[in-house]
Amino acid sequence: MKEQNYDAALDCYSQAVELDPNNAVYYCNRAAAHSQLGRHSDAITDCEKAISIDAKYSKAYGRMGRALAAMNKYKEAISSYQKALDLEPENESYKSYLKIAEQKVRQVPSPTSAGWGFDMTSLMNNPAFVSMAASLMQDPQVQQLMSGMMSNAGGGPAAGVGGLTDLSSLIQAGQQFAQQIQQQNPELIQQLRNHVRSRSFSGTTEEHS
Repeated sequence: MKEQNYDAALDCYSQAVELDPNNAVYYCNRAAAHSQLGRHSDAITDCEKAISIDAKYSKAYGRMGRALAAMNKYKEAISSYQKALDLEPENESYKSYLKIAEQKVRQVPSPTSAGWGFDMTSLMNNPAFVSMAASLMQDPQVQQLMSGMMSNAGGGPAAGVGGLTDLSSLIQAGQQFAQQIQQQNPELIQQLRNHVRSRSFSGTTEEHS
């Protein structure tokens, strides 16, 4: 490991596991080799095995946290780092990694931005978007889709079309259901993107004319 010969280290740790399959340290060390080779899922598996052998093995929780963070699973990483810190409260590395993971969670894009490809909030003050949204909400296809999703979410039929007649309702619905819309009707999302692009460009032109 010190010589960065991770493939050889992985092989040696695997042989150690075969000789002593109940040694948590071997699994945890092999997890480190897996992580260095980019095999983070394998690293997590080995850390879980180490923890099953020794539930108070703080290093296994810490290494699992790093593997989870490498896979952008920051919420799970936070849980692992917290368990590591519970067992080893003075470990500065765990404190640092925990803080980084918490920052990453706060930086994760909203479902709206990730699913639609643009920031809904930033469009609220865009006159072109307001105009487009008003006309789009008259589309029976949009009304039916939104009404169905609101009903499925527990709002009941009354929470459907009638509650989606203004821009603020559209924003709220978009924040809650953007990912679901993307899955159910990607063509509608593409239509919305095209509307935003075309209206934004025309709006910009009008403002400067």
